[in-house]
Amino acid sequence: MRLPSIPTFCCLVVIAVGSFHTAFAQTAPAQGSTDAPKPKYVSQPAKADVILPNATITVDYSAPSAHGRTVFGGLVPYGEVWRTGANAATTLKTTGTLQIGGLTLPTGTYTLYSLPSQDGWKLVVNKQTGQWGTVYDKSQDLGRVAMETGSNSMPVETFVIDFEKTVGQTTELHLKWAGVDASVQITAQK
Repeated sequence: MRLPSIPTFCCLVVIAVGSFHTAFAQTAPAQGSTDAPKPKYVSQPAKADVILPNATITVDYSAPSAHGRTVFGGLVPYGEVWRTGANAATTLKTTGTLQIGGLTLPTGTYTLYSLPSQDGWKLVVNKQTGQWGTVYDKSQDLGRVAMETGSNSMPVETFVIDFEKTVGQTTELHLKWAGVDASVQITAQK
């Protein structure tokens, strides 16, 4: 058996070592590295906004998907406060004073939760902001408002918050997922 020449052997060793190093360098960041990859959330960030004559309203949330699961009464239990999305808490920011149902909402930023039940839904407006979505402090509630519930013509796979029927100072906030469309009227005060 003939052995490879020294230059050929050295070349093969360099290629093998380089391949080995590259494979491991891509799979694990160096210990203590600040360049570690950030976690990838399954539920993607989303935004809904509307401009009314006396207020701009922006809702920032993360949109979970059903993935074949039973959503309401399953993944989201009835009778328990729900984060109204996924990941970080869902926020509503308004540049003007709003009337949501019977609740007055001054200019500012709030967290939105909801309370789904088989008999109806409530929108929960909370003064605490910046927390993870599952951190709920009832003592920080500004108030709770009854929502109208309807059904979607087709099941909605990925949770959606949007504004509809915007006319003048008034709009409707809609929460849509699976077969449910829960909504509440919002009016910007003059």
